Amino acid sequence: VTRNHTLLTEFVLAGLSSRPELQHLLFFTICFIYSMTLIGNLLICTVTVHPTLQMPMYFFLRVLAFLDISTASVVVPKMLVNLLSEDRSISYLGCVTQLYCVVFLAATEWYLLAAMAYDRYVAVCWPLRYAAIMSSRACLALVLLSCCSGQVVSVLQTAWVFTLSLCGPRRINYFFCDIPPLLVLSCTDTSLYERQLISATVLVIFTPFCLILLSYACIISSILKISSAESRHKAFSTCSSHLTVVTLYCASGTLIYLQPKSSKDAKKILALIYTTVIPTLNPLIYSLRNKEVKEVLIRVVAVAASFSSDSVTWP
Repeated sequence: VTRNHTLLTEFVLAGLSSRPELQHLLFFTICFIYSMTLIGNLLICTVTVHPTLQMPMYFFLRVLAFLDISTASVVVPKMLVNLLSEDRSISYLGCVTQLYCVVFLAATEWYLLAAMAYDRYVAVCWPLRYAAIMSSRACLALVLLSCCSGQVVSVLQTAWVFTLSLCGPRRINYFFCDIPPLLVLSCTDTSLYERQLISATVLVIFTPFCLILLSYACIISSILKISSAESRHKAFSTCSSHLTVVTLYCASGTLIYLQPKSSKDAKKILALIYTTVIPTLNPLIYSLRNKEVKEVLIRVVAVAASFSSDSVTWP
């Protein structure tokens, strides 16, 4: 089959659905989810700076909330505009930037989740040495290492994708610039890149996922030694909710990147899960179920309500 070898200077994003009757429904649904993402994660960023929450776990949660806001904000606003607009084009530079940001944020979040699992492992299995092991310097180093690792992965993947010859058609069957739909536009052999992408998927997703599973296996082993049935139930509930979100994140990312040139629409749903839905779930799973976070949040809301009431009654 002869391909049009005119190099592309812009792309057109097909969006989530081509059915006109669904555009407004999708717009309001995704707008609601995005609003919940912003509200939930901004609350976490605000509440976890409280003096009573100055522990490594809450420092990591604050960074996770920032990453979730960033991931959703890189993808969702453009998607919302495209749902209501006939012009769904995105410039070449805009596509490069969006891909770089999505890969950087996703890879960084995976390494951060592994660091968070390690933090919980030390807290449960080595409680007497926790303060010494998870010092402020160690926590900052883990976050910086996560960011640097994400940066390396993102630069390599983005550079490799855009060194391929991308030629017509310029339509991307997706709602944002991602690796799989861009590979479909390549007019050169991508088999070498696809093999490399599988290796990167193992490195970025499976390796942290295995470390997380190992950490939680050790945590569960320690939990089983707890004599209180209520404490065991609470700990198991927390672990299961964390692992559910991590497994969902792992499954969606793996199914997308292990078969990059598969153009099934199911990939759009999977991509929507890890770019839009999971950033909404993380505050609920990791923070708002936490007793200390809820207590501080209630106090903050009470103070805000009191201040608002005083402002209204001020002569």
